[in-house]
Amino acid sequence: MKDYNNSISIKSPKKGLLITAVLLAQFGFAQTKPEEFKGVIGKTLADSKEYWPEPVTAPKGAPNVVWIILDDVGYGASSAFGGLIETPVLESLANNGLRYTNFHTTAICAPTRSALLTGSNSHKVHVGGFSHTIMSAGFPGWDGRLPSKNGTVAEILRDKGYNTFGVGKYGVTPDEEATDAGPFDHWPTGKGFEHFFGFLGSATDQYKPDLIEDQAHVTPDGRHLSEQITDKAISYIARQQKAAPGKPFFLYYSQAAVHAPHQVAQKWSDPYKGKFDDGWDAYREKTIANQKKLGVIPSNAVLPERNPLIADWKKLTPDQKKVYAKFMEVYAGYLTYTDYEIGRLVNYLKEINQLENTVVFVLIGDNGASKEGTLQGAVNRQTYVVGETDEKVFQNNLNRIGEIGTPETYTNYPLGWAQATNVPFKDWKQDANSEGGTHNPLIVYYPKGIKTPGIRTQYSHVIDILPTTLDILGVKAPESIREIKQDTIQGYSFYNSLNDAKAISSHKVQHYYIFGARAIYSDGWKAAAAHHPNSIEAKEALSDPKKAGLLKADFDKDVWELYNINEDFNEQKDLAKKYPEKLAELKKLFDEQAKKNNLYPLIDWSDVYQRKIHQTPGTEGKSAQELLTKANK
Repeated sequence: MKDYNNSISIKSPKKGLLITAVLLAQFGFAQTKPEEFKGVIGKTLADSKEYWPEPVTAPKGAPNVVWIILDDVGYGASSAFGGLIETPVLESLANNGLRYTNFHTTAICAPTRSALLTGSNSHKVHVGGFSHTIMSAGFPGWDGRLPSKNGTVAEILRDKGYNTFGVGKYGVTPDEEATDAGPFDHWPTGKGFEHFFGFLGSATDQYKPDLIEDQAHVTPDGRHLSEQITDKAISYIARQQKAAPGKPFFLYYSQAAVHAPHQVAQKWSDPYKGKFDDGWDAYREKTIANQKKLGVIPSNAVLPERNPLIADWKKLTPDQKKVYAKFMEVYAGYLTYTDYEIGRLVNYLKEINQLENTVVFVLIGDNGASKEGTLQGAVNRQTYVVGETDEKVFQNNLNRIGEIGTPETYTNYPLGWAQATNVPFKDWKQDANSEGGTHNPLIVYYPKGIKTPGIRTQYSHVIDILPTTLDILGVKAPESIREIKQDTIQGYSFYNSLNDAKAISSHKVQHYYIFGARAIYSDGWKAAAAHHPNSIEAKEALSDPKKAGLLKADFDKDVWELYNINEDFNEQKDLAKKYPEKLAELKKLFDEQAKKNNLYPLIDWSDVYQRKIHQTPGTEGKSAQELLTKANK
């Protein structure tokens, strides 16, 4: 019979079995034979011989694995990569390990996490957007449900003799399944994590988080979420090491930080009082100078021009400077506090003599710095309200300046600071067309496996972390997991670069797509197209009837740009007119990759905010304006 979904071809004499087999194949479940019984079965026990398969155990001395991923951190935020925010723990890990300066994410959280966990492109594993109802669609690349044929790192290592733990943000469980009634197939425990403590969504309040543990919601204890998840990570490791000393573990340590809401105790933000009074322009200049000294960007790098949306700091009023600086003080304190919590975990591993035998990957951000705080910054969760002007938003922020960063607010910093913390790149989170959305710092720390600390410039992508981890451990990607045949992992290992700074990257082609913004990378060349409306424009159109025309999208009108990333790493010189043949070649390659990875149909922010996808009962036929007005009430 026909080969469905390129997975399996099944023949069955019974119609019912045939239909079942086809359905299994369609949804990514492939049938494989159970493990062969190697004993003897006679009529009596005397005639029989028992068989017990050897329990799976990791090799003696196998290293532990810790993946640390932060949220919404730009390339130029952390001091570990030249930023002005103190992160001494990250600096220590980087100074004693490797700084990867050409590492990339997808430009937004859920696609990055789905790609990280599976080692395959986000649309290929069904998370082209989110697992949220409003941002998922009924197509193979968009439904937000990780297929069983794309096993996670936790599933792989669990079956190789590791204990597997996760804490913090998960972000790839469908909204419809995120209740205590399940189903739990797409919860962390359904994807290989033996224990998980954290939250299933994309964001949560730091003091009143929507917490789960294993397969049930639990009540938060009032402490900051970062402290709670660090305590839980340590407790999981302590309990495991007591029961099975020496057994390796995998820990997915996924901070909610520094995604909004920016909430942190004053003792962390107070040390930054006055530190940002000279503004975001000065921050950019200081940071790019630091980055050149560190060697994490080329010495001849040029700072991109200030984005037209961002005001000249010198032209702001005293009140504006005061409010905007306060937002940045809170953000900086939040990142420094996050670094402290990472330090607690690192120090614990050192105390139990496991740090030297642990492979640590630190992704400083799942995308670039966030533009979701708008031009003014936010203290309310609902930033866009019908009829509310920038002036009203600012006045509210000024009136509540003392509350910024407290549990009573849902704080997010202004767009100017997002540009500043994204130095040396232009644009920001969501912009899959730009390095500002996709270019993040990566640290690899592994004393037993890295001979000489240093800097690595090989191109790499988030899908490469899983195969690199497996190579370090000497583990082959499984052909099947729990009798489910697996797809081929799409990422490329950069294991050879750990001790060879001149190793050639195996990752030659990579596509990017986030709600209209798109790009294609091919061995140093990059073609990219911004798309309109972007999320800011779409939201503005909903809040201002005069801008309703912004919701009209036309992919054919998007302007493609061309860059030689090897010579122009932060996209300063558009070569589209100079090399039209190269641009045409790359656009064709993008289409090929899109078809290969289930990227089509193209869905953008206009489709999201007009509720053209995944409509829920009661919303059919209602305009986005009506739905937004109702939500705001």
